[in-house]
Amino acid sequence: MAAISAALVKELREKTGAGMMDCKKALTETDGDMEKAVSFLREKGLAAAAKKAGRVAAEGVVESYIHMGGRIGVLAEVNCETDFVAKTDEFKEFAKDVCMHIAASNPQYVSRDEVSASELQKEKDIYRAAALNEGKPEKIVDRIVDGRVEKYLGEICLLEQPFVKDSDKTVEQVLKEKIAKIGENISIRRFARFERGEGIEKRQDDFAAEVMAQMKQ
Repeated sequence: MAAISAALVKELREKTGAGMMDCKKALTETDGDMEKAVSFLREKGLAAAAKKAGRVAAEGVVESYIHMGGRIGVLAEVNCETDFVAKTDEFKEFAKDVCMHIAASNPQYVSRDEVSASELQKEKDIYRAAALNEGKPEKIVDRIVDGRVEKYLGEICLLEQPFVKDSDKTVEQVLKEKIAKIGENISIRRFARFERGEGIEKRQDDFAAEVMAQMKQ
């Protein structure tokens, strides 16, 4: 199979407006054939979904989900273009699925655009130090760091996580398929996840460590 270059992915993205990962997958599936890759995206409805992405989505719902007898709770705002779609069972079901996914996978952000440059730099510094401590050659450390950063973003960003109801797809891919099917732009705007007792254990541990330190003085 031919290697898929970044330039080829960029070209397909410009042709279709589809997401970078969708374009890469399409090219991989079609062995780098541009025309077949375009057709692949159209058949999946991903090219059509990308064209709708710029349209204003201000309607929708604020959905909730409570899990494990009240141990975990999620609120998520999922938007669409019209009140009509917001009231459909399919849209409501998708919003509920998003909440269930957030409860299970605990993302920190909706997309990588929300991750601050300072947080990314902190992670890069940690990964670089770890790679050097592992004895990795300096000339490949940057590639290792980039790979680990991509993995990190895939873990903390909702849209890049494997969807809990179909792990072969990311949340973003499921979202785009839903856009293509419903015919309106849909966006996951924001969410909040609450877990009972979250953070309390850490404060107790810090307090215990402080007490132990004082006892040793």
